Amino acid sequence: MKKRAVVEEQAPIKLLLTVEEAAQALGLGRSLLYDLLARKEIFSVKIGRVRRIPLAALQAFIEQKIA
Repeated sequence: MKKRAVVEEQAPIKLLLTVEEAAQALGLGRSLLYDLLARKEIFSVKIGRVRRIPLAALQAFIEQKIA
C-alpha cells in the first residue's frame, strides 16, 4: 500500500489589513489604532470606501518604536 502525502493548505499572507485586524495584530484597541492613524503614526491607504493598513506599515511602526 502506498501512503498518501498529506498536503496542508495555508491561508495566503494578507498584505493589507483592516483596522480591526491591524489592532489585533499589534495587541492594541481599535480606538487607539484609529488615533494613531489620525496622527499619521501608522500609514494606511484608502481603496474605494475602505481603509486598509499595509503589513509593512505595522512593521515600520514597530521598528520606529523600538529604535
